[in-house]
Amino acid sequence: MKLITSKQNNSFKLWKNLKVKKYRDIHDMFLVYGKHLIEKAKEKHAIVDVITSNDQLEGILIDQALMNELQQTETSFDQIAICKKVNPMIQSNKILMLDDVQDPDNVGALIRSAAAFGFLHVIVSLKSADFYNEKVIRASKGAIFDVYLERRPLVEAIHQLKHHGYQIICADAHNKKTSNKTSPIVLVLGNEGHGISQEIKELSDASIQIPTQNVESLNVSVAGGILMYEWRAL
Repeated sequence: MKLITSKQNNSFKLWKNLKVKKYRDIHDMFLVYGKHLIEKAKEKHAIVDVITSNDQLEGILIDQALMNELQQTETSFDQIAICKKVNPMIQSNKILMLDDVQDPDNVGALIRSAAAFGFLHVIVSLKSADFYNEKVIRASKGAIFDVYLERRPLVEAIHQLKHHGYQIICADAHNKKTSNKTSPIVLVLGNEGHGISQEIKELSDASIQIPTQNVESLNVSVAGGILMYEWRAL
């Protein structure tokens, strides 16, 4: 098996560029790290190539120094998959919508909860974290492969979904506007700092809050998980 050792290798240059969103978007590809996530990508037929620094593992063999340059976490992996963006459309009567949720760990955790509780369509605003950021993929535990992911202007999406009969339900720590617990629904969660934009609140049909003691509000991924669990049976 031929060993890739040069930083000037064209394939290595591409793989390294995929650490940056701009190049993930240009090439419609992204990196996946570790055995569990690679197996998940393989199940979904998303893998283009596998690279490794361990000659006992499957994949294109590369020098350890090059593998080190591809790492994005403190934990070092000896096998990485280059994946294509496989994102088949899923019709769901429960949709999760994220209004400028910017922390990749929050976005990944929310996608995982969405997959668990039947919110199989996830729509995020243009300023939300990239679905294919390594932290999002890791926090999702591979759930990015189980839901339909969409990035688009939210106001436009809301008008379209309301036209198709969806209730728009905003998660709001301070206000509650009663909703009918019927599907189809869109659950909207807001930015970690300033919450949901006023424009989207005005377009909503209802708002929902989680009663808490001793704390004013919950982290958005925790709140989202609780609310999606509560609405899972719709």
